[in-house]
Amino acid sequence: MKKSILPADLHSIDSQNVVDPVSIMRYSSAVGSFNSRIKLRQNLFSFLLEGQKSVQYAETKVKINPNQFLLLSSGNCLMSEKIAAADGRYRSILFFFDNRLLADFFIRHAQSLRPLTKKNNDEPFLMFVKDAFLINFIDSLGLMLDSCQPLSAEIQKVKLEELLLYLTEHYPERIQRLRNFSNEANDDLLIREAITANIYNAVTVEELAFLCYMSLSTFKRRFAKLHGTSPNKWLLEKRMEKAALMLKQGECKASEIFFKLGYENLSSFIQSFKQVHGVTPKQYQLSN
Repeated sequence: MKKSILPADLHSIDSQNVVDPVSIMRYSSAVGSFNSRIKLRQNLFSFLLEGQKSVQYAETKVKINPNQFLLLSSGNCLMSEKIAAADGRYRSILFFFDNRLLADFFIRHAQSLRPLTKKNNDEPFLMFVKDAFLINFIDSLGLMLDSCQPLSAEIQKVKLEELLLYLTEHYPERIQRLRNFSNEANDDLLIREAITANIYNAVTVEELAFLCYMSLSTFKRRFAKLHGTSPNKWLLEKRMEKAALMLKQGECKASEIFFKLGYENLSSFIQSFKQVHGVTPKQYQLSN
């Protein structure tokens, strides 16, 4: 399983070294990826140019196309990238910045910002649709990166300021949530949110532990304390409970629902169903 620490790995430096407080770079790949484990050391604007991107945090998931872009909070996540059908590539511009710059922005522009809202139901990302200004802004980043001169820290800070000011003016409610980005979630609450949000996703227990900032053994121990069983058994029972309901209602066949329940192939789904219910999905559907 691929694991990366960003932006350090993209700079080709040791992951323990201190990286710049702000950095803009291109990213391109001819190979897609699925559930790469990413440790974001900084916040990230991900401007997708070609392909598709999905990001999975412990409690939620988001997918975007090239007409959208994401602001991701620092922390652990799973990233999947799908190359574009047209030319077989995935391309994006990445804009990393640390929390110190973000805090400084909110301090300097406090008067133009609305009061903080309660920290309820905040997600670790913001999604935006590209409008005319944002398309031109992203193009300007591309032109800067195409020049032969390296980008100075000051001009990168100016571009960050420009973007944050625009988003503050045009998306005031959404930009407030930036001030609530935090990884200090209660461990038990994070486990509950992670497992509930991913019952029907193709996410392994190891990946859930990663998203909850825990070792696999710690995650299993805390989960067993909360639910009285192992995460694998709990997920199996919940998924097969849903599968039985869908088959009983005649919504669709096993070949049509296995992917919806987090299985990558039909044979493993049939094996799991028989393990729980004692019969194959087809036999179960015929008997009901």
